Amino acid sequence: MLFDILTIFPELFRSPFEEGILRRAVAAGKIRVNLHNIRDYATDRHRMTDDRPFGGGEGMIMKPEPLAAALDDVQSKGERGRVVLLSPRGERYDQKTAARFAACARLILVCGRYEGVDERIARCCIDEEISIGDYILTGGELGAMVIVDSVARLIPGVLGSEHSARNDTFSRGLLKHPQYTRPREFRGMEVPELLLSGDHAAIERYRFVQSVRETLRRRPDLLAGVRITRTEQKLLQKAGLLEEATAAGMIHE
Repeated sequence: MLFDILTIFPELFRSPFEEGILRRAVAAGKIRVNLHNIRDYATDRHRMTDDRPFGGGEGMIMKPEPLAAALDDVQSKGERGRVVLLSPRGERYDQKTAARFAACARLILVCGRYEGVDERIARCCIDEEISIGDYILTGGELGAMVIVDSVARLIPGVLGSEHSARNDTFSRGLLKHPQYTRPREFRGMEVPELLLSGDHAAIERYRFVQSVRETLRRRPDLLAGVRITRTEQKLLQKAGLLEEATAAGMIHE
């Protein structure tokens, strides 16, 4: 998969993409990341990419000409990509969106700055606007990093195990079950005995129940629309969670 990132601060991306799983994914050819400096497409001698807003107001606005020229140039090279603007007014990013993006062959991420981009860019050049949360950052670069990281790990071969991605928090609409490692005892707290039993089927059932329990406790809103099988219904009923999960919006198949 190809990621193209348009930014006025390309150096911000050097370290995140040269470490860990993303570095290995690039080295293995699972993903490619191209950085494009929007300033390279400015035509004035100062390479200006922003200007004051018409009508007055605080801050500066990203000019349309450099952004449009950058997008035209990037889109002209190879298969057209889906253009995403990182913006506080965009749809809130979630795991479903990450999965949708992972199905794209090419994703073009535009990092907004200052008070935003000229509205005409949003209307003529952007396919969708995305926000990574209800807070304000100094620019879209961190949001672009989040998207690349979360999408890349869904691409086959990046994690080395598709099972790992399928069982992530949010992949089914549930928070992940509590997890433990050595030592078996820590500050008077023991690892649940069942996890040491070697009974993998029983462990999977236990983890499902614990996932639902954690989701009910921390994020019950996530349960709305989650489908459960008859077997899972029985597990939740035995654990005393079925009525609460149903009230939260779980759907029985």
